[in-house]
Amino acid sequence: MKEPKKCIIVDDEPAAHYVLANYIKQNPQLELVFQGYNGIEAMDYLRENQVDLMFLDINMPEISGMELLKIIPNHPKTILTTAYSEFALESYDYGVIDYLLKPIYFPRFLKAVDRFFSTENVKVKEEEAAINSVSVKVDGFFIDIELDQLLYAQSFGNYVKLHTLKRTYLASITTTEFEKCLPERNFIRIHKSYIVALDKIEETEKDFVIIKHEKLPIGITYKRELSDRLKK
Repeated sequence: MKEPKKCIIVDDEPAAHYVLANYIKQNPQLELVFQGYNGIEAMDYLRENQVDLMFLDINMPEISGMELLKIIPNHPKTILTTAYSEFALESYDYGVIDYLLKPIYFPRFLKAVDRFFSTENVKVKEEEAAINSVSVKVDGFFIDIELDQLLYAQSFGNYVKLHTLKRTYLASITTTEFEKCLPERNFIRIHKSYIVALDKIEETEKDFVIIKHEKLPIGITYKRELSDRLKK
């Protein structure tokens, strides 16, 4: 299961926090990591933390929601929450993905969240489509590994052995760091020490996959996900 998206609530009304926090808790795809009651608290938090989604009230003292969006150009995806609708058109100039009028009802909340995840899925697909190679350090120099040539990656201490169709490279990177560089749709971790290209798997046995006559172990905690991915 993917990590839930981190979200925050910024609203000066405790009642609004109560409603939104309750709705968020009912959605396992979301994780509430911060609740702020004014724009200054939100600014301080966003300077130090990465957030995926912000539920933001417009009418707040000192700094309004619209002013906050103007001050922080690289703000998270935002769903506005307010009792007034006069700022609806202007809000979309700041990348706001939806606009919830108070009182907020659960079905409407779910629709807004679905819209957020739709934009996230498009972003992921665009990013993955653009990834054709990964730059890694080998023997002190950076080289590009073409991902369509990569068979599997093997943990080797603080290094990773990259087995490609042509040769094997010893890259100065950890397996965890390398995994973050790979498009999720094409690669999967099958063991704490192995990441494989899904389209290079030739055969699967009970505890192994076979790639180019090499038997690679499947860790017990990875079996279910591997099985599910191979069925797609």
